[in-house]
Amino acid sequence: MMHNPMAYMANQAYRGAATTVPPLKAVSMLLGGAITFLQKSLAAQEARRFEEGHEQLMKATAILRGLSHNLDFTKGGAVAERLFQTYHALLMASLKAFGRPHARDSFRRIIAALTELREAWEHVDTAVRTGKAAPADSAGKR
Repeated sequence: MMHNPMAYMANQAYRGAATTVPPLKAVSMLLGGAITFLQKSLAAQEARRFEEGHEQLMKATAILRGLSHNLDFTKGGAVAERLFQTYHALLMASLKAFGRPHARDSFRRIIAALTELREAWEHVDTAVRTGKAAPADSAGKR
């Protein structure tokens, strides 16, 4: 049982999305959500609404935490490990950038990285749906 409420919420966000849409689509949608929350966090920070910015940041990091905690390391091996490291690095970079003088540039780089990652997942999803690749459930849920 999870004792950390944010970790629980992150896990629930992933599982909820993964049960309503195919897992590859869920990952894409969740990354899109993280991007949106980071954009809102940055906008709030720039408007000096730090509490609102922090709330948006917590939503974004909850998504990244949920994605990282639902990787299947048994099936995914090195790919799952690399994704875990990537999600963790983006999460930590977001937390470290919040409220700092360089937040705008940092958040833009983080958002760009998440956008690239989302586009990669969308490409994999398209390839799997069109039969151009074997289904790879390596980053799916545990």
